Amino acid sequence: MSTTTQTVRDTIELTTIEKSIFDRLLATLRHFQLQTQLRVAGGWVRDKLLGKDCYDIDIALDNMMGTEFVDKVREYLLSIGEDAQGVCVIESNPDQSKHLETARMRLFDMWIDFVNLRSEEYAENSRIPSKQTFGTAEEDAYRRDLTINSLFYNINTDAVEDFTKRGISDLKSGKIVTPLPPKTTFIDDPLRVLRAIRFGARFDFTLDEDLKVAAACDDVKNALAAKISRERIGTEIDLMISGNQPVKAITYICELTLFWIVFTLPAEYEPVISDGRDRLCISYLDNASNLIHLLGESTFTAEQRRLALYAALFLPLRNTTYSEKKAKKIPVANRIIRESIKRKAKDAEVVLDLHRSSYKLLSLIPHLASGEDIQAVDLGWMRDLIDVPVSSRARVITGFLLRELKDFWRVALLISIILHPIDISDSAEDENSKLEKQRDLFNAVENSITKLGLEKVWEVKPLINGKDIMTVLQLKGGPLVKEWLDKTMAWQLAYPSGTAEECLEWLREANSKRVKLE
Repeated sequence: MSTTTQTVRDTIELTTIEKSIFDRLLATLRHFQLQTQLRVAGGWVRDKLLGKDCYDIDIALDNMMGTEFVDKVREYLLSIGEDAQGVCVIESNPDQSKHLETARMRLFDMWIDFVNLRSEEYAENSRIPSKQTFGTAEEDAYRRDLTINSLFYNINTDAVEDFTKRGISDLKSGKIVTPLPPKTTFIDDPLRVLRAIRFGARFDFTLDEDLKVAAACDDVKNALAAKISRERIGTEIDLMISGNQPVKAITYICELTLFWIVFTLPAEYEPVISDGRDRLCISYLDNASNLIHLLGESTFTAEQRRLALYAALFLPLRNTTYSEKKAKKIPVANRIIRESIKRKAKDAEVVLDLHRSSYKLLSLIPHLASGEDIQAVDLGWMRDLIDVPVSSRARVITGFLLRELKDFWRVALLISIILHPIDISDSAEDENSKLEKQRDLFNAVENSITKLGLEKVWEVKPLINGKDIMTVLQLKGGPLVKEWLDKTMAWQLAYPSGTAEECLEWLREANSKRVKLE
């Protein structure tokens, strides 16, 4: 809960570039003797008042369309010998949350969007406003998502305007509130529920109690499911997961009973998902997020962190599957990522790979952390490579796994450490001690992999190729070639300083042994 008061500035200090941009716009008004009021709307005003930089300038016009005004600006700039860069029009697209035609242009290397002020009425089952007239600034402010996003900065008068009379006070006291009654605001555009959650988490603001009740009510949940494209929902979730407070955001989604609305499951799946599974998902997410933080943010790239958090979030669903058209069983996480939140197919592949490989890695952790030899019986999945010496087994098996994972091996290690039971003698040692033990285990395994010289093992080129194998074994192709390619790679991992000649020699011997056995 946020009870902190935010430091909110009384006035907006413009950067040199912002001042130059606004000067050109005001000069355009004077040049054409226009009576138009120019107001910067929304996030830019909020961020500037909080003392943060913002590069997203949206300007609302009170008596003309954005396209008309942009044409005037371009004409004015040409008259003073300056060039108007990249002018374009973005058609209104209600599905993408763009209700209005937006005109966009670049000034001083910043993109500026121009729209007209709106007063809208929405159609019953759609986010497309049914009527649209030029609104007043006050009407426009009240039909925005949150009071903290409904502030204007009037360029003509150089003043902040707070038409809802509470935008600034909510910013100061850290409250997430809708300008109109929350249910009205949410039914108008149900995506606003997720935006409210995202901003609440990002700024560590408190969600208004009435807003919570409205967000969790059936009408709003049904509207969110029926009116909003899954793409838009996914974009909000991605912003939460990539943001500064992913756990807080997804916890809000869970508390407001929206978890299974957002992460929709297929109609049929097995086994049954028990009650409280959503909270388990969050506890894994929490563990991953805290561990990444403890390991140091530089351990992972932004993309690795994002996919690590998705992999952790869906870890409790890893054994839940569904069938598509009577086909093979597919993990539900695949469907959630590809259909429910419409992320890239590659994201789903990476998450499923992380789930699979972290189990393999899990069985290696005791050996890698302690440096003990691996006995054949320990691992079901690498039985074929038994003829490498016991002392090289850890290097061979880990090497194969890392060749599959490539740059994502540290992410798989993170996931397997979350799955690894950590021995905490008494509960007083609590969460922090568990995290520290997990960090130490991560570092021990990482060091061990580095010591084995496997850090970039996927870049190692095979000493001999399929052609060599076909020649030596007198094969015409077929699955045996792949099998022997794997065996020669195992030999190569077992004898890192071996040469191609030595490898071929071993191959001939191994083959003649095989022929004798047969």
